[in-house]
Amino acid sequence: MEFFAEETPPNPVLPIWQEIVVGAVAFALLYLVLRKFVFPKMEETFRARVDAIEGGLERAEARQAEANALLEQYRLQLAEARTEAARIRDEARADASGIREDLLAKAREESERIIAAGKDALAAERATIVRELRVELGTLAVDLAGRIVGESLADEARKRGTVERFLEELGNDQPAGAGGRQR
Repeated sequence: MEFFAEETPPNPVLPIWQEIVVGAVAFALLYLVLRKFVFPKMEETFRARVDAIEGGLERAEARQAEANALLEQYRLQLAEARTEAARIRDEARADASGIREDLLAKAREESERIIAAGKDALAAERATIVRELRVELGTLAVDLAGRIVGESLADEARKRGTVERFLEELGNDQPAGAGGRQR
């Protein structure tokens, strides 16, 4: 037993070769188990996460492109709506202008018709008044002449002839458009 007794204490820097062998075998077994079962699962999980992230990014980019296309479409529709609104506004202004012109033309026509009717009524009234004044003036002139001459001009036929002659002379002496005789 001397062999065991003479044993020198192990060197703390150099490991024991049996521990190295056991550690290497355990490491190899652990590596094989990890490589066979754990690493494929980790790789699969990693790929799934990468696919999810990349797919999410691709879906986000696709949705962003779709949103941009919809935004552009809405902008075009808005521009078309604004153009249509401007066209409708212009048509309404043109229609309003046309209606205003029609109303003004009708008002002018009505005004001219009323003025013409008023002028006709005034001319008729004037003619009636002139006729009545001529008759009255003739009667007064005959009465006055009868008083001056001293002869009775009461005879109706004579009176009428004298009045008509006087009125003809009065009409011939008066210039056109004048209100009375000029001397």
